[in-house]
Amino acid sequence: MDLSAEQRQIRDAVREFAAEEIRPTAADADREQEFPEGVWDGLAEMGMTAMTVPEAYGGLDVDSLTYSVVNEEVAYGALSVATALSVHCLATSCIAEFGSDDLKSEWLPEMADGRPVGAFALSEPDAGSNPAQMTTEAVRDGDEYVLNGKKQWITNGKRSGVAIVFAKVDGDDDKITQFLVPKDTEDIEVGKKEDKLGLRASDTTSLLFDDCRIPAEYRLTKEGKGMSAALHILTGGRIGIASQAVGLAQAGLDAALEYADEREQFDRTLSEIQTIRHKLADMETQTQAARLLARDAARRADAGEDHRDAAAKAKYFASEAAVDVTNEAVQIHGGYGYTTEFDVERLYRDSKITTIYEGTSEIQKEVIARGLLD
Repeated sequence: MDLSAEQRQIRDAVREFAAEEIRPTAADADREQEFPEGVWDGLAEMGMTAMTVPEAYGGLDVDSLTYSVVNEEVAYGALSVATALSVHCLATSCIAEFGSDDLKSEWLPEMADGRPVGAFALSEPDAGSNPAQMTTEAVRDGDEYVLNGKKQWITNGKRSGVAIVFAKVDGDDDKITQFLVPKDTEDIEVGKKEDKLGLRASDTTSLLFDDCRIPAEYRLTKEGKGMSAALHILTGGRIGIASQAVGLAQAGLDAALEYADEREQFDRTLSEIQTIRHKLADMETQTQAARLLARDAARRADAGEDHRDAAAKAKYFASEAAVDVTNEAVQIHGGYGYTTEFDVERLYRDSKITTIYEGTSEIQKEVIARGLLD
């Protein structure tokens, strides 16, 4: 699938930035569990934090294929950074698509410039794969809504300045609604940062709302239209996650290729041993197949087609491929692959989350099966 000249130019610029600015910070950021804010500022200067912001509000408003390519390249540098960026873009997408003109003017220009950082608060402690079970409640009180509840697994939970929050109006299951909530609003508490297997540089927290009051005009959707809005936005988000998984797999493959060419065993390099060569062939095939699925989903989205199945297939296959490819990268490195001396250890840990967030592999298979059978 050929890219346009402009898309290739963007890809090459982000690829260079990932190699020169993101990757050198990845190991330290992972070890210290601190997000590399300087890298974020660099991405903002390149316009990457403005990808899903309309041009009228200072954004780039890129097509889905360009968005896919950028996510792949940023994840090649570090998945923690790519995840933070994609969640920020989810937030700007929600405001751009569902917000009033006043809300767009108030929030999007600054978010396009990178700050405030956006968060997307849908999941709850007891409502992950089935967000309809959420218990966070919004009650109308004059010109305000009062929010109560807890959101869980929130990327950019601490560093964000604004969150897109989903809640049931009056606790009614049929009234899930989407709200814009500034993080400096009173009676919002940021929970502890999760100590995770991977994605350790990305801050993941809970958000607690205790009689948190926001202006009624900060409601993004009509009452009861929040869930359909969330699913619509997440379909595009899954293309982004699939693309990130491709970038992660490519990073694992490249590391394995470099090591196999340098490491000698039995008086020859690993790359001369058939078993290793076959591993590398499998890794290349999985990575390229995942890339093609992600870009096919993106092209369908750009063509205005129903791309829910395509996005689910891409997210499912690419995330599982990332786990497989990075696992084999560790194996090719042998004992060294199990140490923090080499990046493949971190890539392997990071890969697992791609099969979980924004819809588990099991959920993606259900979406695919529904498209086949229902």
